[in-house]
Formats: sequence, C-alpha cells, structure tokens
Amino acid sequence: MKISFHGQSCVLIEHDGIRTIIDPFITGNDLSDLKADEIEVDFILLTHGHNDHLGDTVSIAKRNHATVIAPFEVANFLSEKGINTMGGSGDYSFGSVKFVQAHHSSSYEEEGQVHYMGVATGLILKIADKTIYHTGDTWLFGDMKLIADRNGPIDVLFIPIGDHYTMGVDDASYAANEFVKPSIVVPIHYNTFPPIQQNPQNFKDQINSDIDCQILKAGEKVSFK
Repeated sequence: MKISFHGQSCVLIEHDGIRTIIDPFITGNDLSDLKADEIEVDFILLTHGHNDHLGDTVSIAKRNHATVIAPFEVANFLSEKGINTMGGSGDYSFGSVKFVQAHHSSSYEEEGQVHYMGVATGLILKIADKTIYHTGDTWLFGDMKLIADRNGPIDVLFIPIGDHYTMGVDDASYAANEFVKPSIVVPIHYNTFPPIQQNPQNFKDQINSDIDCQILKAGEKVSFK
C-alpha cells in the first residue's frame, strides 16, 4: 500500500491497483504537486463540501468515471451534476469507509451562490491491514478518543494543525497524544493560505516519542517500518 500527501488535506491511497483520493483540492492550491487534468483515480472520498476540500472533484470524477463517496448532502449535490456518488459508510473494492464526527461547517460556493452541504465529517478507512483516520477539518473534541477506541488501533492519523479554521498545533498534538495515539501521525491543512501558516516542526516537537510524526511535502509517501 502507498499513501501519499498532496497539500492541504489531499491524500492519495494506492492498493491492489485501486487509487483512492481524499479531498482533491488541486487547482488553486499552490502546495499541490498534482495536476487535476492528469490524475487517475477510481474513488474520491470527501470529508465535507468546502471549496478547498471538494476542489476538483467534478472534473476528476467525470474524466475518470470515478465514484465519489461523501456525506449525504454532498453526494446529492454532485449526483445532480452527473457524478456517480455513494453516500455514507460501506464496504468497497478498496476497503471499508466509515464517516465519523468532526466539528466544523460545510458549504460550497459556486457562481456566487452558497450551497448547504450538511455536516462535516472525518473518515475511518480500513484498507488491507491498515486503519487510517483522516479527521477532516475539526477542532478538538473528546469523542476523538471514542472514535479511536472503537475503530483502532489507528495506524495513520491525518490531522489539521493550521488553526483559525481547525485545530492548531497545541490541540492537534493533544488529540494525537491523548485521544487517538496512532502509530504514525501526519500534520495536514496548514500553510496553504496566510491565516493557516504554521511550522509543522512545532507540532512534531510536541508529539510523544512513541508516535512517529512524519512531516510530508507534497508528493511524499507515508513511511511504514
């Protein structure tokens, strides 16, 4: 299995020839190493409907005939655009998806109109022998421990550190150390815009020594021991 980071909250998972991308915000993302008109995927997973997460979903899905798995309102919105969508948790050819709680908003702006997109979510993915927790956009909340306890142990945690719209460094490190306790943690959702500028080393410095904190540049892969 290959798991790579591509700026903001975008993660690409490749396993057994199936490619799954999470929150493909590529166009307009100066930190992304991808090109929306070149990427090939089978599935697109969305945590919520904000423009910097839904991103290039429509163009990528149409060109690849990919299936989008998203919260109910997001799936409905995209299905009206002719996208093949699935709403909610389930088992798929790449593994299983469970939508879990996140504390954040969710809307999408298109041509000056704002569309309500339901609640924001996190994702628990079970692929092969790995369990991945992508928190989506969220602030700190105690049920992150419940989510980890019910679905863990967590092999890889993707967690936002940008502050302003999500958790910052201090709360994200607390969530990793005290609630989720993953084997590997990867900071996401920072440095894409001026309000979320952070030094990820400050996050790493606060992570417990028994957790492998991997600061990834766009295009770099999670390293498993």
